[in-house]
Amino acid sequence: MALHFTLEEYADRRQDTIDRLVERNLDGLLIFRQESMYYLTGYDSFGYVFFQCLYLGVDGRLMLLTRVPDLRQARHTSMIEDIRIWVDGPDADPAGELREILDGFGCKNRRLGVEYDAYGLTAANGMRLAKSLSGFCGLTDASDLVSRLRVVKSPAEMRYVLKAADLADKALDEAHRLAAPGVDEGDILAAMQGAIFSGGGDYPGNEFIIGSGKDALLCRYKSGRRKLDTEDQLTLEWTGVYRHYHAALMRTIPIGRATSRQREMYRVTMDAMDACMNALKPGRPIGEVFDAYAQSCDTAGMRRHRLNATGYSLGTTFSPNWMDWPMFYHGNPVVAEPNMVFFLHMILMDSDAGLAVCFGHTVMVTETGCRSLSSRPLDLVIK
Repeated sequence: MALHFTLEEYADRRQDTIDRLVERNLDGLLIFRQESMYYLTGYDSFGYVFFQCLYLGVDGRLMLLTRVPDLRQARHTSMIEDIRIWVDGPDADPAGELREILDGFGCKNRRLGVEYDAYGLTAANGMRLAKSLSGFCGLTDASDLVSRLRVVKSPAEMRYVLKAADLADKALDEAHRLAAPGVDEGDILAAMQGAIFSGGGDYPGNEFIIGSGKDALLCRYKSGRRKLDTEDQLTLEWTGVYRHYHAALMRTIPIGRATSRQREMYRVTMDAMDACMNALKPGRPIGEVFDAYAQSCDTAGMRRHRLNATGYSLGTTFSPNWMDWPMFYHGNPVVAEPNMVFFLHMILMDSDAGLAVCFGHTVMVTETGCRSLSSRPLDLVIK
């Protein structure tokens, strides 16, 4: 088996999950999030684009229902022994097959938790699941159960996070090396991603974000490359990824020169970053981190140019994105704990001036505060 953690660590994670099920008076969990499957068993696949369910009972029973292309994948990457296959066809009914399996496990009239909030459970499949299990057993939303366990990283997980952070730094070095007038965005992307792959890293949960000119004000990837002008701006957001663990960075790089407006925006982002890092402390609700960002921006007259969130948790995530639970926004009551890992992004986008200044790095919560996992400074680098 190609496992990235010890069997003992996987067993501890499953027991923690079972303990939470017992606390909620649930008899089992229907798992559809690939992150949860990977976390609990090591199972590594993108087969969740089809109907796929991992069952975990309070008695410790595990069963994976999937398609035949993932049979060997599950055997090779996980410790799951009971693997059931549903067969493709015009009358295929994997939800119905799941009901028959659960009946064999004695789940009739039991209460099961379901990971409804999962990219692996489409609305169509969710309706099929509800129809198949209607009258058979009680279902309740337990989408947060495993996610809440995953948010605090173990020492073994933290080693992978630190490796991901190092790979992110190496990608930044490539961006700084190449960014210059006349350089194609595609060459910068290729070098950044290449640094991560050559360092033993993985694909990220979503595309690297790159934009120059007016596209520097975008927070999402879009198709189409361009070459940098003599005076330009380049916004980059990317992650180092190792064993599916992510560590993100974000930078805006002025090309040719930085205007006085960009320098003003940069000062505000740095003040906001300091305020946010001071607010991210164990025992405090993480909504206070967003409030620190908002106050810094609003006091400086940048209210119209900031966002309504300022980062999120990072961990082991799969496509379509690397954002994990929870997020920094006003009023979020989740309490920070040591060994949580977060991406803090200070984003200012002035559409009137056509300028963006965006800086971010990954931090871990310590016993007394938080610290950056990047060894690269948050300098305004002009190329």
